[in-house]
Amino acid sequence: MPRVGLKDLAKHLGLAEGTVSRAMNNYPDISLATRDKVQKAAAALGYKPNNTARRLATGRAEAVAYMMPTSRSAISTPFVSELLQGLGDALAKRAWDLLVVQPQTAEDELDTLRKLVASGKVSGVVLSRPAKTDNRIEYLKASGFPFIVHGRAKDARGYAWYDVDGQAAFADALDHLAALGHRRIGFIGAPSYQNFAQDRFEGYKAGLANNDFAFDPELVSIAELTDEGGERAASDLLAADVPPTALLCVNDVQAIGALAAIRAKGWVPGEDVSVIGYDGVWMGRHANPPLTTMAQPQSHSGRQLGDMLLSIIDGGDPTSFQVLRRAELVRRKSDGPPRAVISTIPTTSRERVK
Repeated sequence: MPRVGLKDLAKHLGLAEGTVSRAMNNYPDISLATRDKVQKAAAALGYKPNNTARRLATGRAEAVAYMMPTSRSAISTPFVSELLQGLGDALAKRAWDLLVVQPQTAEDELDTLRKLVASGKVSGVVLSRPAKTDNRIEYLKASGFPFIVHGRAKDARGYAWYDVDGQAAFADALDHLAALGHRRIGFIGAPSYQNFAQDRFEGYKAGLANNDFAFDPELVSIAELTDEGGERAASDLLAADVPPTALLCVNDVQAIGALAAIRAKGWVPGEDVSVIGYDGVWMGRHANPPLTTMAQPQSHSGRQLGDMLLSIIDGGDPTSFQVLRRAELVRRKSDGPPRAVISTIPTTSRERVK
């Protein structure tokens, strides 16, 4: 079947090609009735736009860039892959492309961003894992180039962002563990120059205060955002004379490493030591045991980031696109009462507790 082009569609409708083109691209000077008529005919005839011609005509690069975290393994992490899936879904609705950019080091990020903006290859940028004070954000604000941040810097004013409240999430997780009977609760975090890591640490401390628990720096270990990092940190915390009975981890990948450290000691995760992660990535369901987590669905986040950025590119005010969500506790098998509490529960009730 021959391809139906713009000329064919215009002839079928008895309209000028320019009118049809503007209707297909939702230009406001074309009435809603005409736009609806053109788009319905396009769908009925199987019209497919010539993206290259459209981009040349509008002068707009119909592409968005996602700037990867600088970790070399970032592309393979569930956090990033699920985010990219949702972002790609949002862009596909308008037949836009997604360009993934990976700076080699943190020092290269700003130079990479400047070259990207100057290249004309993209019409907007998505950043993630911002620092407390992030020079990428300041540069993009000053340049007027459309962008959105997954997360927030310490100063969240004057730009678009989508975030999940990590501080509230860790306070909620600690409340949950305290309600189960835990009193020594460890924290496996990430370097605090990343604002999300600081937020989650502040949430941990707030949760301790809410439950009248003293903050003990011996129960805190800062690690890489990898399973190896989580395993090493958990091993260190569990080697204490009085080890924690529960661990809060700054992401799910660290938490899966913590489960391995507990098993390596011959203990049972969720019974001898409880573990709660953060992110809600798919691999947590298949951990040993399945991981309890504070979930923030990444594919949904990616879709929302894409939709918001496209609205900004279309002329929307960036400061009107600031969304803060709450994480949700998803209980699986890696959390439960500490042994001291389990021993006080009648035998017939213990299976339910586990």
